[in-house]
Amino acid sequence: MSLINGLPAHVLLVHLVVVLVPLSALALVVCAVWPPAARRLGLILPVLAFVALVSVPLTTQAGEWLERHVDDTALVRRHAELGDGLLPWAGGVFLLAVAVWWVLGRRPAPEAAAPATAGPMAVGTAVRIAAGVLSAVVAVGAVVDVYRIGDSGAKAAWTGGYSKTATGGKG
Repeated sequence: MSLINGLPAHVLLVHLVVVLVPLSALALVVCAVWPPAARRLGLILPVLAFVALVSVPLTTQAGEWLERHVDDTALVRRHAELGDGLLPWAGGVFLLAVAVWWVLGRRPAPEAAAPATAGPMAVGTAVRIAAGVLSAVVAVGAVVDVYRIGDSGAKAAWTGGYSKTATGGKG
């Protein structure tokens, strides 16, 4: 995919990544640390993370097309290098979203479940804590990477492309 309605697809698709990856990461952390949220969201969590994951290579591919059609600058190269690093983070968010949904989102609420002994309860708590910590680490990594990529893309697109003072436009 290279153009959408005459515009470079990358500049449109990037909005999916900028919204869906952090939203998926936030939903993942909330569901991992608060099982009622995982049960309430249900299948929405892994589906959201999957759409975010799929949007990353689509946007990257469109970005590679755009890279061949703009001036080759250090800022463009830096943006492209950073962009190539997001897929593992988005993949991690997706895999953890599936795991959290599978373990926490499909279970009945504790009140509806049969009483458990202290041993399994402690194991369940340990798993939930581990899932929460791992989810938080991957979510923070994904969001920071999205920020770094977006910042480098904005610099590549706008450095030297505007005037700090008004040039005669209305305003």
